[in-house]
Amino acid sequence: MPEHATTRTRIETDSLGTLEIPADAYWGIHTARALENFDISKRPISVYPDLVVALAMVKQASARANREIGVLDAERASLIDRAAQEVISGRHHDQFVVGVIQGGAGTSTNMNANEVITNVALELAGREKGDYAFLSPIDHTNRSQSTNDVYPTAIKVGLSLTLQSLLVELDLLRQAFLDKAREFHDVLKVGRTQLQDAVPMTLGQEFHGFATTLGEDLHRLRENAWLLHEVNMGATAIGTGITTHPDYAPAVLRHLREVTGLDLATADDLVESTSDTGSFMSFSSSLKRNAIKLSKICNDLRLLSSGPQAGLGEINLPARQAGSSIMPGKVNPVIPEVVNQVAFAVVGADMTVTMAVEGGQLQLNAFEPVIAHSIFQSITWMRQAMWTLRVNCVEGITANHDRLGAMVGSSVGAITALTPFIGYAAAAALAKTALLTGRNVADLVVEAGLMPRDEVLKQLSPARLSGLEAITAAIPIIDTSLTPTQD
Repeated sequence: MPEHATTRTRIETDSLGTLEIPADAYWGIHTARALENFDISKRPISVYPDLVVALAMVKQASARANREIGVLDAERASLIDRAAQEVISGRHHDQFVVGVIQGGAGTSTNMNANEVITNVALELAGREKGDYAFLSPIDHTNRSQSTNDVYPTAIKVGLSLTLQSLLVELDLLRQAFLDKAREFHDVLKVGRTQLQDAVPMTLGQEFHGFATTLGEDLHRLRENAWLLHEVNMGATAIGTGITTHPDYAPAVLRHLREVTGLDLATADDLVESTSDTGSFMSFSSSLKRNAIKLSKICNDLRLLSSGPQAGLGEINLPARQAGSSIMPGKVNPVIPEVVNQVAFAVVGADMTVTMAVEGGQLQLNAFEPVIAHSIFQSITWMRQAMWTLRVNCVEGITANHDRLGAMVGSSVGAITALTPFIGYAAAAALAKTALLTGRNVADLVVEAGLMPRDEVLKQLSPARLSGLEAITAAIPIIDTSLTPTQD
């Protein structure tokens, strides 16, 4: 149980008995039991602020709906509303103390929210914490609700809020790669397939490809946001709506849409929606896709910057910290490496979500806490990983122009651009000579008398080699029986 500055306590009672609760705590006996039972993760639900805000939004919308349909008096509804708004505004988050991993399908989280909001409301009314005879966490703050509709709805709302910050950071990272693509638009380099030299391209094209793939993920994640917008408020325990007024479900949906600003909808089948957590699995999968593609980009950045002397050394990543306790001057690609590791964690979290979704039985999935924790962690880590990749790496990348130019000049891949003019056989012979001698391809073509130098240089220009400028006129192919002079 968390330590408090005072040893004063109050006594609270539930169906199991009584407990002493720290007098200054806004949480109560149900939260206290969860602290005893689930001291596992060492991470309270408050590590995900958007989940806490979403819980308060659900309670606020419910209070408004209950008042509207006449099942909660105006005074108590207003107190709950005001207390929930304080939490939405960022206050009292330290009172959301139950662990992110818990048994009970989220009941501890729901009761933590009920108790905190109730005791804040009691203070607003000028009453003592724990005065549940006047305002009850269950009879009033939880009126018309069950953990089984509050908790999944809060998870979906919280994830929707958190997703927006991820999308912002993803778009900023996409833009950073696009800016580098513009900066490197005319920097020739050797392209590679299967880690072997291929045809030339520009460094700008390579970075533009990174930006494009991130842009595709941006669209996919935006499209998949709808998976989080179907809620089951009004379902209560198993989807039958027991204990709720017939007008509650449409009323709470209307108020929740207003409070959250999200395009939420009530599920057509509340029994199915309460038991089926497949939407979380689908959404988690879209996060995994983004993580894997981002990790692939980081692999490429590490390869391109490898060396700097004995590797590819085509680009220079910003030096962020010393890379070795024994090798002086060594600098490692630590930023791409940490992003790789975040991606691995996201893949693992997706598997956790998958197994938790499969593990549900009958009318409820008891494993939503680990589903929520896994997805919130993935979004949070991905957002921070994107930030550090952009600020501490991508924005400071520079091109190693001299090395890139030397590699393109001696690359046999460049001769591919000349095959329409000198034929495949002659090009293959010249490629072999270039590999054996390390000589410049253009020089070999000119010396063999196959093409004039100005035409060779034209065809081997950055624009032509990278495909940015199409060949507009055919040049007669030189007799392919001509064998270039060998040294």
